[in-house]
Amino acid sequence: MENINIEYIKQKMFDKLESSGWQRVFKHYIFSTDFVNALLALHKSTQEGKRFTPPLKNVFKAFEECKYDDLKVVMIGPDPYPQLGIADGIAFSCSNNDTPQPSLKYMFKELERQFAAFRTNDLLYDPLDLKRWSNQGILMLNTALTCEIGKVGSHYDIWKPFTAQLLTYLNDNHTGIVYVFMGKKAEEWSELIDDEYNYKINVSHPASAAYKGGKWDSKNLFKEVNKIIYDNTKQQIIW
Repeated sequence: MENINIEYIKQKMFDKLESSGWQRVFKHYIFSTDFVNALLALHKSTQEGKRFTPPLKNVFKAFEECKYDDLKVVMIGPDPYPQLGIADGIAFSCSNNDTPQPSLKYMFKELERQFAAFRTNDLLYDPLDLKRWSNQGILMLNTALTCEIGKVGSHYDIWKPFTAQLLTYLNDNHTGIVYVFMGKKAEEWSELIDDEYNYKINVSHPASAAYKGGKWDSKNLFKEVNKIIYDNTKQQIIW
């Protein structure tokens, strides 16, 4: 297998987290054997002709766009869109594409139902890019940060140590965070969060709407998140 400069890649990815404040969270993981193993697994997959998504440069994009000190919500999905060129590193976002993916369509449709003024006179609305949510303190997290093209769930094991360390750290060092587990696969991680000090919401995956007449049973998710945040901080998310 062709050699890769693991130390260079680790440092490069670590440096990209400086401005968002996530270095304090990542420092033990990035310089651990677990991360080396993840990089080697991705490299091996590539050498075998198996492409993955998103590209390595965007793997930590969700953290780059959501400042650690602004963290209010962690929305957790399973893994990235498996199609080539769709996933952009922020869960459910698809800014690299020309049309929104079904999951994102159902999320926006539900937002329109919950908020009569959603999109109205909103020049910032973007039907593809969820960076706007990230910039308001929502960490849009996939429990697997990558997946093999066309193969859903293929990289869960690669990223298990990362997801476990991340959620454990956040649970131990933050209170009042709203954790939204979207779908059964994401919900498997909910046991790592103590709901005595944080908030947990379990909802079906937005894609499930395809089997329910196009209606996603979100349990009024977006209104509920805003209510919790407002009660604690007197702020709200501008969806």
